[in-house]
Amino acid sequence: MTGPRIRRAAAAAAALVLTLGPAVSAHADGTPGAESGTAPGTGSGRTVIGDGHIDMGPRFDHGTWTVQIRDDTTRPATWRDTSDVVLQVKDTARTEVPDSEEFGFLGDPGDEVWLLPQVQQDGVLWPGWNSQEPKVAANVEREVTWRLTGVEGPGDFVLFLNGSFGTPKVLFDSTKTFPQETGIEVNTHVHGNWAFTAPGTYLLDVRMSAVTKDGRSHDSGRTLQFSVGPQSPEKAFAAPPPEDRKTRAEPKAAGSSAPLWWGIGATAVTAGLAIALVRRTRRPTDQERDQP
Repeated sequence: MTGPRIRRAAAAAAALVLTLGPAVSAHADGTPGAESGTAPGTGSGRTVIGDGHIDMGPRFDHGTWTVQIRDDTTRPATWRDTSDVVLQVKDTARTEVPDSEEFGFLGDPGDEVWLLPQVQQDGVLWPGWNSQEPKVAANVEREVTWRLTGVEGPGDFVLFLNGSFGTPKVLFDSTKTFPQETGIEVNTHVHGNWAFTAPGTYLLDVRMSAVTKDGRSHDSGRTLQFSVGPQSPEKAFAAPPPEDRKTRAEPKAAGSSAPLWWGIGATAVTAGLAIALVRRTRRPTDQERDQP
């Protein structure tokens, strides 16, 4: 590999490293991800969100447990039903998989990938998840269980976090068998890296459940609608509901498992390249957990 291809691969590696910061949160003072004593209301009407901060999470909407999207691009913030929202992954989020085996779980070297990063960037949607809605934070016992029960789309979907030294940990991977699950400790706000390997419409079927302190169980299943790449995001609103379509649940072939952790050495090398090659501006992050 020589010339422009090396520069593109190096830039992609550097960009990925700089976007893979620690899981972040914001303070409970009206800033993104925070909840005040008075929860935002529920909005109505279809909305495409392609920039700024949003969170997915459970809430008690008029006493009913449900999964919704908190839209922090409005002032004040607005909770929205998932069926009313398309999350747009613009071409500004497109990058290349670098020529390095540490990035193998995102595809082959030079492959395009659309990445919504863990660290906020201008012109790119910044989705997270939280368990901070006041009634949820006050009543849930310990944690919320988040399950991915199916994915439909033209490519693969991966959601991963970064642990110590920037090494990633995959939470969800559409090439593996469903359902998959992770826990969300009560009263927390987290961001991760949402990766899509091809343009088009993606439907992510999710469920969130919890037990409240009174011993009652709560469960809600919803579908997240993503529009990736140059297509009109309005197309994603036409997607059929989960009961009318098949979700992808094919496990990886034997011997094709991608690595879940990147080496510290590779991270150090690509971080050095980032200083000269990354054009996007990284914004400061806060601590991982809020205290509203």
